[in-house]
Amino acid sequence: MKKLIALMLSVVMCFCMVACGEDGKETTDKTPEQTQSTSDASGAAASGESDTAYVQNKGKLLIGITDFEPMDYKDKSGDWVGFDADMAKAFAKSLGVEAEFVEIEWDNKVLELDAKSLDCVWNGMTLTDEVTSAMECSKPYCNNAQVAVVKKEDADKYQTVESLKDLTFAVEGGSAGEKVLKGLEYNFTAVKAQSDAVMEVSAGTSDAAVIDSLMAAAMVGEGTSYEDLTYTASFNSEEYGVGFRKGSDLAEKLNAFLAQSYKDGSMEETAKKYGVQAALIEQ
Repeated sequence: MKKLIALMLSVVMCFCMVACGEDGKETTDKTPEQTQSTSDASGAAASGESDTAYVQNKGKLLIGITDFEPMDYKDKSGDWVGFDADMAKAFAKSLGVEAEFVEIEWDNKVLELDAKSLDCVWNGMTLTDEVTSAMECSKPYCNNAQVAVVKKEDADKYQTVESLKDLTFAVEGGSAGEKVLKGLEYNFTAVKAQSDAVMEVSAGTSDAAVIDSLMAAAMVGEGTSYEDLTYTASFNSEEYGVGFRKGSDLAEKLNAFLAQSYKDGSMEETAKKYGVQAALIEQ
C-alpha cells in the first residue's frame, strides 16, 4: 500500500513539474513578442513626430534658397536679406527657432527636403503642378510672371512671345521659366541660377533669358548693374508659395503666420522695403 501511495505521489510531482515547465516556457516565449510590440510602439511614436516639433527640437529652420533679388540675396555684410528672407526670419522667430539659409541647386529642392537637408523652400517659388504634387505648400502670397530679358537696343524687336521664337535662351534649370520654354519648344541652355541666365545675356552668350518678373524689375534696367538690358514679353501669370515636406504641418503654421502678418501690416511693410508691395496677395 505504501509503495502504491509513493508511486502516485511521484506521478503527481512529475505532472506538476511538466506543467510548471510549460508555463515557464510560455512566459518566456511571450517576452520577445512583448518586447517587439513595445519597440514598434516606440518607433511609431518617433515616426509620428510633427515637422513643427522636429524643427523646434533642433532649434533651427533650414531654408532652401538661391541668389534671387529682391526675394533672397546677400547684403554688403554677407547676410541673407530680401522679402522672402526677412519673412522667413520672422516666421522662424514665431516658432522659437533660428532661421538658417542654405543655398541650393534648384533642380534638387525636393530631394533636399525629403532628405531633411532642408525644412522648407522659400525663394520666390512658383506653385506649378510639379511643385504642389511633390511638396506641402503654403497658400500663395505674391503674384509673378515669367518675362524675357534682352538687350535694351533690341527691345523693340521682341515685344511678343512669338517674336522671340528664333532666339537662344538661358534659363535656370528646374525653374518655371524652363518649363515655359520646353512647352514652346524654344532653344535654351539651362544654368544654375536666374542671375546666371541674366549674365549670359549681358555677356552675349545667349540672346535672351527667361526669369521672374519681380527679379527682372530689381535686376535689369536703369540704376541696376545691367543697365544695357531690359525685360519685354510676358509668357504667363503665376503665384509664389513656400514648400515643405509632403504632409508637413508647417504649411498650415505658415498660412496662419502670413494671415496675421498681412492683417497687422508687417507683411506690407517688409514688401515696401524691397519694392514688391504691388505683387502681394491678400491673406
